[in-house]
Amino acid sequence: MDRTIAASRVGDRPAVVMVVGVNGTGKTTTVGKLARVLVAEDKDVLLGAADTFRAAAADQLQTWGERVGVPTVRSDVDGADPASVAFDAVAAGIEYEADVVLLDTAGRLHNKVGLMDELSKIKRVVEKRSQIDEVLLVLDATTGQNGMRQAEVFAQAVNITGIVLTKLDGTAKGGIVVNVQRRLGVPVKLIGLGEGPDDLAPFDPEAFVDAIVG
Repeated sequence: MDRTIAASRVGDRPAVVMVVGVNGTGKTTTVGKLARVLVAEDKDVLLGAADTFRAAAADQLQTWGERVGVPTVRSDVDGADPASVAFDAVAAGIEYEADVVLLDTAGRLHNKVGLMDELSKIKRVVEKRSQIDEVLLVLDATTGQNGMRQAEVFAQAVNITGIVLTKLDGTAKGGIVVNVQRRLGVPVKLIGLGEGPDDLAPFDPEAFVDAIVG
């Protein structure tokens, strides 16, 4: 399975990466850490604060952007249309010739159909301007069978291309990811190993299996 992240310009546009997942999985933190990794690889990155439902979400993302030295496109209006913000971020990425645009989305509860519809809308609206090259689903490693359900529902709303497994710094081994890969045929691409800005790493299948079996 291809575990690389789309991070290079495609013709005259940036690679567009959309990050999705339920509340508390660490999406915004993952976006910030990924931006840090890409900047270290000399990529021009732009962040899109399309989580307009959670209080202070845009502030959190902008703080990450300032920390790693990349701009953040956001709305100053609470409850603004997420699809509009995402569209504006991609348009700005094209205008400023960014290599990658990272879109942070709301921590949607996977059992609320209306919110899943909103995710689909973001994808549709953005694709009027640019293809979305990557949709990363962030899963909490401590999640049990519910993680499988999350993955299935998100895959119905948007085309998941990869999984980010977070919170592997605790006792949880994240074995649920094996079922997710089998059911969806989607690779784990990144793992989160802590709260630090550098605690994001490529997924190593052999090391992961060794950790599970001890």
